[in-house]
Amino acid sequence: MSKIISITSIASISPLGNDPKTIWGNYKNANHCFTKHFLDHKNTLVAKLDTDSNAIVEDLKQSDIKYKSLDKSVLYAMAASRKAFATAGWTSNDVFGINIGSSRGATDLFEKHFQEYLQTGKAQTLASPTTTLGNISSWVAHDLQSSGPEISHSITCSTALHALLNGVAWLRAGMTDKFLVGGSEAPLTDFTVAQMRALKIYSNIDERQPELAALRQAQRDNPVCQSEPVEDLLTKNNYPCRAFDLEKNQNTLILGEGAAVCCLEIGRKENALAYIEGIGYATELLEHNISISAEATCFQKSMKMALENTDLSEVDVIVMHAPGTKAGDLTEYKAITKVFGSDLPMLTTNKWKIGHTFGASGMMSIEMAILMMQHQEFIGVPFAEVQKPRKQIHKVLVNSVGFGGNAVSILLSL
Repeated sequence: MSKIISITSIASISPLGNDPKTIWGNYKNANHCFTKHFLDHKNTLVAKLDTDSNAIVEDLKQSDIKYKSLDKSVLYAMAASRKAFATAGWTSNDVFGINIGSSRGATDLFEKHFQEYLQTGKAQTLASPTTTLGNISSWVAHDLQSSGPEISHSITCSTALHALLNGVAWLRAGMTDKFLVGGSEAPLTDFTVAQMRALKIYSNIDERQPELAALRQAQRDNPVCQSEPVEDLLTKNNYPCRAFDLEKNQNTLILGEGAAVCCLEIGRKENALAYIEGIGYATELLEHNISISAEATCFQKSMKMALENTDLSEVDVIVMHAPGTKAGDLTEYKAITKVFGSDLPMLTTNKWKIGHTFGASGMMSIEMAILMMQHQEFIGVPFAEVQKPRKQIHKVLVNSVGFGGNAVSILLSL
């Protein structure tokens, strides 16, 4: 990369919390964030915002009468952007671009408006402007009083990292010196969950509670005689999203909600949290409507592009996309082994803990990578095989991909 890009702040609002100390503390424990909520006509495991984050969103919604009609995806983006903006020391006098995307956009509000239309035959005046995908960046720009360019897009689950690519491109082209980029998603709605179930990728491990209760009782009655398969079942129930479990026999994706954004600036800044050392991207022909190839050719290409000026041995960690599906996790792992051979970096993901946040997930992974570099501590997947530790965490590769085989890989360094 010909010009250094600094990440001068990053902020998120998610089931992990909304400030770096709380988020890191939640990453450090081995608990997941999933709770049951009634969606798609049944109790469904999802990862919702924590209580404090919900209060922040509610205060934001009440702070301006215009904000009361906005979708959660917009409010989440505004909350995260305010914090990133303030932490970077930016002001409304700065000229900066905004690119915050979403895979699904205003799902909750759109479903409510459509249901009302079915019942009354009429659409509300604000039904269209509050559900267009572009209103996320537009409202963030309004809230931060930005005068720079604003962009919104959906590139499925790699949306946030494509936003980062856009920001890098604008900065390197000299069209602006600062760019706010990221993704936001509020997908915990009946129809969105139903769509994931229709694809047969949503986790149903928790539905085996009666069987597991019997196994637990049997274990208490005679713990010495319990077989390994019983232990496996009990462990799987403790972690219903089996992201980066390469031997799972069923899909275990679970949805989460939240937003994450970061501030990009051209040059090597003193307040930089990390530097963008390499970027990679690729798209491949679809073998199936929702899948990538058996060895994730798109990931192989995107990782090689991001690493073209880097010795592979220098990469300490890869934060995988790993959505918790059988094919998705395994094909990404195969792509990593194709690129790195037998000497793999430490591998991890955060979806076993917070679920898949669709268009926000890539930036959530960037945040995880930066936190690991700041604290010089690897956060692994509790049920994954123990990996050979690295002495340092100075370079982290972050992967993201979505429906359509649109992979992005970002190499970060301290």
